Amino acid sequence: MKPANTQLAATGTTIFTVMSALAAKHKAVNLGQGFPDTDGPADIVQAAADALLDGRNQYAPLTGLPELKAAVAAANQRFYGLDIDPVAGVVVTSGATEAIAACLMALLNPGDEVVLIEPLYDTYFPVVTMLGCTARLVRLNPPDWALPREALAAAFSPRTKLLLLNTPMNPTGKVFSQHELDFIAALLRTHDAYAVCDEVYEHLVFKGAKHIPLMTLPDMAERCLRIGSAGKTFSLTGWKIGYVSGPPALISQVAKAHQNITFATAPNLQRAVAYGLGKADAYFATLADDLQAQRDVLEAGLNRLGFATLPADGSYFITADFSHLGFAGSDAAFCELITVEAGVAAIPVSAFYVADAPQSFIRFAFCKRPSVLREAVARLEHWLNAPKKLTATG
Repeated sequence: MKPANTQLAATGTTIFTVMSALAAKHKAVNLGQGFPDTDGPADIVQAAADALLDGRNQYAPLTGLPELKAAVAAANQRFYGLDIDPVAGVVVTSGATEAIAACLMALLNPGDEVVLIEPLYDTYFPVVTMLGCTARLVRLNPPDWALPREALAAAFSPRTKLLLLNTPMNPTGKVFSQHELDFIAALLRTHDAYAVCDEVYEHLVFKGAKHIPLMTLPDMAERCLRIGSAGKTFSLTGWKIGYVSGPPALISQVAKAHQNITFATAPNLQRAVAYGLGKADAYFATLADDLQAQRDVLEAGLNRLGFATLPADGSYFITADFSHLGFAGSDAAFCELITVEAGVAAIPVSAFYVADAPQSFIRFAFCKRPSVLREAVARLEHWLNAPKKLTATG
C-alpha cells in the first residue's frame, strides 16, 4: 500500500484527548482540557432550543446567518470601535480551530514563511506545515512571558507572509501589552505582512490587564483577520461556533476556504449566539470577574502546596512550575503521575512547543466550579503528603 499523508502520520493524538481519556479512566478531576464544567447562560441555551423548533433547520448561508454576522459586526464596534462590514466582513465557522485553518488557507501559498510564537496552541504548526509553508518560531520565556523583540524582528524576512498572534494567550494566560502590539504592528508594516489574530479569550481578561485587538492599531485593519469564539465567550465550547472579522478583500478568501472545509454551521446555534452577543455589558464583565475568582482559588492552593505559579492575566489557564517538588522526570511524566496517583489531570506545557521544550511546567484549567478546584487542591495535597518517591514512571 502507498503511504498515507506523511505529515499527519507523524502527528500524534492531541494531548488534550490523551489526558482527558486518562482522567476519565482514573476518575481524576480534569483540569487538563479547557472546557467549563457548567453550561453557559440558560437564556442562550433556551434561544438555541427555541430556534431548533422554528422550522429553519436546512443549510445556513455559506458565510453565516445575517443576524449573527450583524451581531459580530456590532460587537466589534461596541467593544473595540472597529468598523466591520456585517455583510462582507464576517465569516461564521464551525469553531475557532476551523477559523484558524480557513484564515491560513486564505492567505498562504506554498513556500511562504509564518511567524509563530511559542508556547503555541497545538494546531498552529501542523496547519502551517501542511500548507507547504515554513514556520519561524519565536519563544516567550517564563516566568514573565515577555516579548523578545530582537528575536521577533529576526524571525521576519522578505518571505514572511503573516504572523499568527494569540492574545489572550493559551497556554500562558498572557495578554499582550500596548507596547508589545505597537512593536508587532511596526514589523508587519515594514515587511508588508498580515496577521491572523486568535482572540478567542477576548472577554476573559482580568483586572489590571486589557485586551487590545491588533486590528485597532493604525494601518492594521487591512492587514488583520480577527477570530472570536462563542464557545469561550458563553461557556458553550461544544457548540463550535467561531467567527472571523476583517476587510472584505481578505474575508472573501476566508469564505472560499470555509466552503471547502465545512461550508455551513448549525443555524439554530448561530441564532442563539447572535442573541448572546447582544447581552448587556454586565454579562461580559461578570464573566471575567467570576473566572478571575476561580483562578485565585486554584492559584492560592497551588502556591500553598509548593508549586510556583506564573502570571495569568486572561484565558482559562494558569501555568505552574513543579521543579521545587523534587520530581525527577518530564512534565508529561509528572502529568501522568498526578492523574493516576493524585486523581488530578493537567497538561504538560511541552505540548505547546515544536521542539526543545522546557520540562518543568504544567498547565491547569481553572474554568471549573470553585468546589471542583478546591477538591483538586485537596487531592494534590493528600498525594504530596503521602510517603512516596517523586520519580518518573517511565
